Amino acid sequence: MRDAPSHVPEPLALYAIGLGSNRRHARHGDPRRVLLAALAAMESVGIEPVDASAIIASAPLGPSRRRYANAVALVASPLSPPEMLDRLKAIEAAFGRRKGQRWSARTLDLDILLWSGGAWSDAALTIPHPEMARRLFVLRPLTTIAPRWRHPLAQHSIRQLLRRLERPRPIDRKTQAHAAGGRSGD
Repeated sequence: MRDAPSHVPEPLALYAIGLGSNRRHARHGDPRRVLLAALAAMESVGIEPVDASAIIASAPLGPSRRRYANAVALVASPLSPPEMLDRLKAIEAAFGRRKGQRWSARTLDLDILLWSGGAWSDAALTIPHPEMARRLFVLRPLTTIAPRWRHPLAQHSIRQLLRRLERPRPIDRKTQAHAAGGRSGD
């Protein structure tokens, strides 16, 4: 009988990582190429890409005027959520990300959206990402690669969250009348 291996590999966790860029990088080029280089950088630090969405263009949030290139990647890793966050922040720093104004132009933004372990929260990190269910630039690409993944708090699949966000909203008659130049009481 053979002895058991002395080191049993850690089980792999699956993460959904949001990628965004709206600033050129001196070495990698335009934002689309920055995202491709970021995927390669993840692999070089022990984060294994499993699948990635197409890269889409999206309007910026906040004061930035530059359009973003966005994508979502599914990655496998034995890292815990805090360790994954540390690796992603190190990749951002290697791409020139500096701390500063929220939602400003940036070369690279990497966010943990989901984790196969469910929900996580500490002082530095909240999973699922608190804003993901309200962001089309996250849900549209994520739906293409993981439509059935269930949001651990909302208990809806990614596809269901996208449908809810895209669903037409009723028009407020007062707002509609005001926009048309009429009175709201008519």
